[in-house]
Amino acid sequence: MRVNVTVNGETRQADDVWEGESLLYVLRERLGLPGSKNACEQGECGSCTVYLDEVPVCSCLVAAGQVRGREVRTVEGLAEGDRLDPVQQSFVDCGAVQCGFCTPGLVVAAHDLLNRVPEPADEEIREALAGNLCRCTGYEKILDAVRHAAAEKAGKS
Repeated sequence: MRVNVTVNGETRQADDVWEGESLLYVLRERLGLPGSKNACEQGECGSCTVYLDEVPVCSCLVAAGQVRGREVRTVEGLAEGDRLDPVQQSFVDCGAVQCGFCTPGLVVAAHDLLNRVPEPADEEIREALAGNLCRCTGYEKILDAVRHAAAEKAGKS
């Protein structure tokens, strides 16, 4: 089947897609967007989180046929050209990136949180990131990055 979808603001087309193929596979293998990571393929780790019609979803759980005519925004689509989104930049600045496998999903989850709650409390940050697993960090630098991004967006740093 052919899938036409808007990805990061651009209309894209993928051909010869199997109906049960995941959105994650289409993004990475057919459309050349490797930002979202393939870790558990069960929606448990959050590494493949993307926006689907502005709602964060685990792209490994979304069948490609479900995205026809819809809008997808990946971690690559958060940046504006060469300028990183404040959340992306904060992850870099705060040293919240280690192996990087969980980072795309964490960034999308944090981005969504800050769009909904501009100045979240620590409990709100933890809740928003609860669906994302990281095996490299103790999460403190990730929390620091979200706090920093919130301050940057609010013009407080």
